[in-house]
Amino acid sequence: MKEYYLGIDVGSVSTNLVVIDEACEVHYSAYIRTNGQPLDSVKKGIREMKNSLPSDIKIKGVGSTGSGRQLIGVMVGADVIKNEITAHATATAHVVPDVRTIFEIGGQDSKIIIIENQMVVDFAMNTVCAAGTGSFLDHQSERLGIPIEEFGAMALTANRDVRIAGRCTVFAESDMIAKQQFGFSKAEIIKGLCEALVRNYINNLGRGKRLEPPFVFQGGVAANIGIKTAFEKEINHEVIIPKHHNIMGAIGSAILAKEYIEESGAKTNFRGFEAADLDFEPSTFECGGCSNNCEIIKVEMDKRVVAMWGDRCGKWTNL
Repeated sequence: MKEYYLGIDVGSVSTNLVVIDEACEVHYSAYIRTNGQPLDSVKKGIREMKNSLPSDIKIKGVGSTGSGRQLIGVMVGADVIKNEITAHATATAHVVPDVRTIFEIGGQDSKIIIIENQMVVDFAMNTVCAAGTGSFLDHQSERLGIPIEEFGAMALTANRDVRIAGRCTVFAESDMIAKQQFGFSKAEIIKGLCEALVRNYINNLGRGKRLEPPFVFQGGVAANIGIKTAFEKEINHEVIIPKHHNIMGAIGSAILAKEYIEESGAKTNFRGFEAADLDFEPSTFECGGCSNNCEIIKVEMDKRVVAMWGDRCGKWTNL
């Protein structure tokens, strides 16, 4: 029987599932649009995974990460539930053991992680402004009539430099329109946008941080060669893009699950592929037990409460 570990990364844009072996090699991966329905996206992913993997597969451990990690952890029976910073750092340190700086840009947010001796020593996240994220680049590619797959390559064909205001999505788009009216080509404007977004990323998330190589760039936006080139120009150093750059969070959560099972000797809590058929119902309520008025998230499975979290004191979580 083949033994593997499952990692699930549930974000606002995408849900990623990864299956790794004992050597942490990826044997299966799936990218699914979350569409505001994390439970449905994971159920779909589990069904697809079951149909794609050998029938004699055994899942020895499961890890979950991302914004929906708690909910999905309960649903699948995760052994390890970790935040995105830890998961991304774990996966990157496995691929590039001496990594010092991680640039991560996803569909709706971006992160910078500083590593020393494979340990996270500092990080910053941008979850409010869309400037520089994949969703903003998708929007601009549609507006310019350029497929996002060609967006970065076109930036490399630019003959002139053009400076685009990148501190805000609204200002960036207005500036791009103005530059078009001035006669700059689409390639030049795209190049200017890539450089503006990287400049904004470094100035905001990298402010006050000591950025040292090796530099690793991951997340869905790492597929954009224009952004990679802009990073290398801004920091004047090579930037490494991992093979599985778009699913590093899921890989990291699978590795963390593997390490936990090996160190503890515990048996997995994985509910099995049948988790895709279980009925989970999340709901919220306000505690009111003190002035904090914590919002409690409650998850029921087949009308039975299986998990609660969100309280600061542990009153509901510990039930």
